[in-house]
Formats: sequence, C-alpha cells, structure tokens
Amino acid sequence: MRALLVDIGNSRIKWAGFTGERLSRAQAAEYAGWEAQDFARRVIGSRPIDRILVASVAPENVTDALEAAAHLAGAPAPERITTRRSACGVTVAYIDPWRLGVDRLLGMIAAHWRFARKPVCTVAVGTALTIDLVGADGHHRGGAIIPAPDLMVASLLENTNGIRRRAQGGASGRGRALFGRSTRAAVEQGARYAAAAAVDRALSEAKALVGRTPQLVLTGGGAPALQPLIESAGVLVPDLVLEGLAAWCVGG
Repeated sequence: MRALLVDIGNSRIKWAGFTGERLSRAQAAEYAGWEAQDFARRVIGSRPIDRILVASVAPENVTDALEAAAHLAGAPAPERITTRRSACGVTVAYIDPWRLGVDRLLGMIAAHWRFARKPVCTVAVGTALTIDLVGADGHHRGGAIIPAPDLMVASLLENTNGIRRRAQGGASGRGRALFGRSTRAAVEQGARYAAAAAVDRALSEAKALVGRTPQLVLTGGGAPALQPLIESAGVLVPDLVLEGLAAWCVGG
C-alpha cells in the first residue's frame, strides 16, 4: 500500500506517506492562497500513490482544490473521511455524531490504538482547545471545547478597549508563574494557565467517570507551550490526526 494521508486544519495542512505499517515523516505548511497546482506540487508530488485519505475542518473549497490537484497529478481521488458513530474501535458519544469534528474522532482513534486497554484523554490545542475522554472499551464519554490561549488573548484585546490600550508597548513583564507585571503578560499568562487548569480539571473529572486517571495525550501547534503548565503527566504526539488516518486506512 502507498497511501497519502492529509490533515487540513483551519490554516495549516499536514501530510505524510503511509505504507500500511509506518508513517513517513510528516510535513506541514500554511496553505492560504494556494490553488490546485500548489497542492499538486507541494502535497501530492510525483510519487506513486494508491490511496489519498483526507481529514478536513477547512471550508469545502480547500478540499475541492486538493481533489483538483489529485486530478492534475494523475493520482487517485481523495477519500474524504467524515465522522460516523463507530470507527476503528471508537464509539462516538455525541447525540448527533456528525457534529463532532473529524479531527477529534481521528485523534481519539489514534490515542485508543496507542494505549490499548487504557482510558485516554485527548487534548488538541489549535485555534480552539478540545478535550475528549475515551474509556478503555473505546466508548467516547464526551468532550469539551474552549478557546485556546491565543484565541483567549485575541478576544480580550479585540473586545476590551482598556486592556487593549494598556497591553500595547512597554516592557513585557513576563515572569515564570501566573502573575505578570504588565497588562500584556497578565493576559497571556492568564490565558495559558486557564487552559492548563481546564485540562487538569478534565482529568480529575475523567477519573471519577472511568475509575482511573486516563492517559493524557496532547497534540496541536499550541500543545508544547501548554504542556509544562499542566500538572498531570501526559505525552505529546504532534501527528495524532495523521496517526488516526493511518489507523482508518488499515481498519476503517
């Protein structure tokens, strides 16, 4: 098998090859302004491909451009992976499964496969911060969505005139703990610590639900900066969605 796995986020695209046994090293790029020929050159390339699996939370026109790129390159039409009730050993708890983002489902699948027979809590830190709990039996117990730290900061700066004005210029005032010595530092540190506290609270409540502390799995561009502030031990898996696509490719 020679598969190409593609994860399209709100602003970035990640991709990797998959042989059926191992993922190649993932690549990533900002795709704003890309057209079909850009996707064809940057993502698909000229290597032989048997399947293309794509998970996307971007607008339809982005995935449409990738499909046009595959046609230009003479590659197979991309298979658009969408959320369903059960897939690869994970059963979605949402009342309406389609309302769960496919990136979250794939992250849960990857974590469940990595840590078989253990409950897992996946935390993805991108534009939003999503938290999902999966029992050892593969049953999703639900999730939470909050603004990620950067979005918290942007919201305050855009919607509060006094904070915005006082956060501009001056010394950074950054410290090593929650308490900043400038408005900008207070906003940034407050957002980061609030997000970290939400993760720790989620793990505490998860233990009560599944009977043991789940394995924390962190992913997303903002995860490395947040991980040191989370009191609970966790593992960082940068390509969790691609790993979920690999699992889907094999067992979906």
